[in-house]
Amino acid sequence: MSNTPSIELCGHKVGPGQRLFVIAGPDSIESEEMALRHAHLLKGITARLGVPYAFKCSYDKANRTSGKSFRGPGLKEGLRILDRVRREVGVPVLTDVHETSHVGPAAEVVDIIQIPAFLCRQTDLVEAVARSGKGVNLKKGQFVAPKDIVHSARKAVEAGNPNVLVTERGSSFGYNNLVVDMRGFAQMREAGLVVCMDATHAVQLPSSSDGKTGGERRFVSLLARSAAAAGIDALFTEVHEDPDRALCDGPCSLNPQMFEDVVRDVLSIRRALGHEAS
Repeated sequence: MSNTPSIELCGHKVGPGQRLFVIAGPDSIESEEMALRHAHLLKGITARLGVPYAFKCSYDKANRTSGKSFRGPGLKEGLRILDRVRREVGVPVLTDVHETSHVGPAAEVVDIIQIPAFLCRQTDLVEAVARSGKGVNLKKGQFVAPKDIVHSARKAVEAGNPNVLVTERGSSFGYNNLVVDMRGFAQMREAGLVVCMDATHAVQLPSSSDGKTGGERRFVSLLARSAAAAGIDALFTEVHEDPDRALCDGPCSLNPQMFEDVVRDVLSIRRALGHEAS
């Protein structure tokens, strides 16, 4: 793998010297109208900021803490909604898959397929996503050292897909807590990886609230700014119009104004350090 990477996502070059690529949206599809509303809103914000953007939303959250938690509309209905978002709003779309059987249907609709952190070492899933020909967003597992995620990324590349984005979302630190080691971005870049910061999942307090995952939203901006200084190529955040009422990961999510403020800060830091393309 090259030590000076550049990949392509949704027609945009992503990597050193390129514009910051932004992935944002609600964690889960709560309704068709909600998905469309958020996609329009976020398209407007990112256009105003001049950053390439992909709308993210999940049709099924298969890894919830409790079996009673909201998961989403499911594969068929969820992909129908995402297809409508892509066509009517005119934005690229990202969603995650949890099973190899979902890769084919998802690839017919979305532009980027995400491999969840808990599944980042699942060879069959990684290779199936890579062979779809879509952009790959590989979440680094909470149990994987930064320098070791290169092995999972290599599975995708060797399956014929060079367009692999590796996303940091924190590492397990004892029980119910995550930390982000900023040295990891340098280690992943040295390994030839194009890197993204998931600044919202990184503030999760996993399974900390009686069958639900908590979070510390107030630290999202801090982590995003730190990651910008560390040299990220892309930024991932969850955004919800009313985070306190979100059906999934509300404690970690940003409202739209917070999202815009965070992206502005990240862009300012990248410009100051010479990381942002003009």
